[in-house]
Amino acid sequence: MSEYDHNREAAEQLLHEYVQSESLIRHAVTVEAVMRHFASLFKEDVEEWGIIGLLHDIDFEMYPEEHCQKTRAILEPRQWPESYIRAIESHGYMLCSDVEPITNQEKVLYTIDELTGLISATALLRPSKSLFDLTVKSVKKKWKQKSFAEGVNREVIENGAAMVNMDLEYVIEQTIQGMRTVASEIGLEGNAEAGK
Repeated sequence: MSEYDHNREAAEQLLHEYVQSESLIRHAVTVEAVMRHFASLFKEDVEEWGIIGLLHDIDFEMYPEEHCQKTRAILEPRQWPESYIRAIESHGYMLCSDVEPITNQEKVLYTIDELTGLISATALLRPSKSLFDLTVKSVKKKWKQKSFAEGVNREVIENGAAMVNMDLEYVIEQTIQGMRTVASEIGLEGNAEAGK
């Protein structure tokens, strides 16, 4: 029996131990929500997918040059399951990790991590500053503007959508849906009545 808890509460505690940046914490919460949403679409373990999403950038703030390389050193001594560690390592595939996404869980994390950034940036530009009236069309329009959110690796998102065998527009639509569940927490509720 492990002396460590591996539940949502333990994950959140660990996140705050390693991450101080408010924007990184918002990103973690965003990715968690989207992972939970996709887990329910795949009829898989919502809690596990969510925790992996929450912890996916656990080493980024302290070890930016070794992102995904330090995940194991942080999680293994606390006896986090191998599947969690591997999933987190795989989201940096061909960027900062050679762990290839194989499971649906890993492929989805790989795909939506960058995409949430593009969607957040697109929502913030809207008069409503809200996810609730954001459309796939708006996101696709900004996608084509290479100078917009240029830090977002669009190729990774496209590769991920292909890996998980889903149409890019469907992935964008479902990512928006997942993000809406935490809109108020991540500052993208805007005018709460918009689009409802």
